[in-house]
Amino acid sequence: MSLCRFYPPASDRMAIIWSLMPIQNAIVLEYGPAGTTHFGGGLYSSLGIRLSQSLFTTHISEDDVIMGDVTRLEKAIVEIDETYEPKVIFVVASAVIAVIGTDIKGVCRYMQEKVNAKLVAFEDGGFRGDYTYGLRAVYKLLAKQIAKDCYKKEEKTYQIIGASAGSYRIRSDVWELQQLMSEAFDWKCRMVMGLESDIEDLETAGAARLNLIIRNEALEAGNSLKDRFGTPFVYGAPYGYQGTIDWLKQISAVIGEPINEELLARIEEKQADLMPMGGGPMASMRRKPAQATIQADYDTLLGLASAMRELDIELTALICSHSLKAIESPNADVTYYAKEKDRLDLYQTLHGQWVLGDSVMESCVPQDTYFTCVSFPFSGKPQIAHHLPFMGEKGMDYLRECKELYFD
Repeated sequence: MSLCRFYPPASDRMAIIWSLMPIQNAIVLEYGPAGTTHFGGGLYSSLGIRLSQSLFTTHISEDDVIMGDVTRLEKAIVEIDETYEPKVIFVVASAVIAVIGTDIKGVCRYMQEKVNAKLVAFEDGGFRGDYTYGLRAVYKLLAKQIAKDCYKKEEKTYQIIGASAGSYRIRSDVWELQQLMSEAFDWKCRMVMGLESDIEDLETAGAARLNLIIRNEALEAGNSLKDRFGTPFVYGAPYGYQGTIDWLKQISAVIGEPINEELLARIEEKQADLMPMGGGPMASMRRKPAQATIQADYDTLLGLASAMRELDIELTALICSHSLKAIESPNADVTYYAKEKDRLDLYQTLHGQWVLGDSVMESCVPQDTYFTCVSFPFSGKPQIAHHLPFMGEKGMDYLRECKELYFD
């Protein structure tokens, strides 16, 4: 990694922990120094994750590292099992443990007969790649190892897979998806994998009639559930009015049910109300064309870009917050800057633009820009309301308001 002035991309280990912690009836046990877990706790709390009885650490000493002693881990597993009686204990290696090569999976294998909880190990320790690799690992494991073969299909139910606590206002986006599915088809959400679920939901993941995959990292999990249980999935998320209509039509084709006509008419009416920004008296008063630069996760980036085009905003740059190595055939308009300096230099050129990005970007762009926070990191950006999405009909309503503020 090159010299970094601000936040480097979060590691796979951090994403593993923030994706496992929200699961009810399960506990995350990090095997490593207490300080690592302590300072990480501040981040997880800012993501809206409940810390109480969801994350524990063994602590380790220098002797543990030098001698490879795993006694602390063994005792911690037994104590958590007896005290909290979770159905699953996820054991996650810290960076130190990954470096010295402690066999976490081996420990979990021989300790399994001594505890009631199912033991699941993650050994990467933050060295596999950025946070997207951690998300892939979690979704894949939950779909393949936690989901059981015993299930009964539940009519008119779906699951959302790919929602991550590391996405800004993700709970609002999930709320909007649930509202759309309820109004459009009268379908019920039975689980949001990695954000709002419990072990029982995950064990019966095969019961859903449909899976909604909202980010690339969850595609392997969607394919796994399709292969095992025959559950179809729709990949993509609704951004913009047209994007929402297209998303609903795609779902309608898969489930064989029509879209509620009143909902469809309402969104189409709003779409028709969008005035072209290329003409009219206000256009002649602008000194520069309406332009936007976006920095976000890959799927969020493409979704917001689609909404900007619908708003007749010219896009000057699409910056991905993470590496594109794991993306198959990434969009040619999307750029990832491996060197932070290159990204910071670009920020200084964005005069007069609508900038959508993270809190670091907000602190670095010129003062004559209009900024909207849409991605991680989002320090100083509280997430209290659950009804302020970027996705769907209401998300586009909000972006239209932001557009007006940008022009003002």
